[in-house]
Amino acid sequence: MKRKVDVAPSTDPLKEKQSIIDYAKQIQPYADLLHCDIMDGKFVKNKTFDSSFVKSINSQSLIPLDVHLMTKEPLQTLEEYINAGANILTVHYEAFADKRELLQALSLTRKKGALAGISFKPNTQIKDVKSFFFYVDVVLLMGVEPGESGQEMMESTFARLSEINKFRNENKLCFKIEVDGGVNEKNAHLLSELGADILVSGSYVFNASDREKAIKKLKK
Repeated sequence: MKRKVDVAPSTDPLKEKQSIIDYAKQIQPYADLLHCDIMDGKFVKNKTFDSSFVKSINSQSLIPLDVHLMTKEPLQTLEEYINAGANILTVHYEAFADKRELLQALSLTRKKGALAGISFKPNTQIKDVKSFFFYVDVVLLMGVEPGESGQEMMESTFARLSEINKFRNENKLCFKIEVDGGVNEKNAHLLSELGADILVSGSYVFNASDREKAIKKLKK
């Protein structure tokens, strides 16, 4: 049976703000989510927009917002992003020295009405993270090192995706698996077959001459 896959084009966080809002408006008839990468210049080297700009996107478009916090202290700001309109709020496993605070962040996200997501870097072992999969709505698998757009997907991503999907099925869990980094029309079908439910695509959609067509290719 053919699986339904959602597409979440990613904003280019280094673009001018109005162009990002225009982008959100343009893709909202075709895309399922807008993936917003939030970087603080500490967890990753780049620094991007804050919750006030997420609020601007939300107030000027209808597309649901998938907010990915690549920040060093996400617990301090996650409520701001939920209040700004985040429908999915994802934090990084590595950002929490005290994993009790990670559980607190996931619980608070759900309590505030957003879907709770967890992400982790490509060199983080899934065995170290999977105990937290019981407390999330979304597992965001990074196919590249976070912080830079336009990277090619790491080959290890496919095996990691399969491992997460196997864990989900064995434990009868219902979280969505999201893949971010290097997603394009060449690998979208395989990612779907291996269990991906949401495909994040940055440069492939953003730089396409026909963005509607690019999104539809990913959905196929």
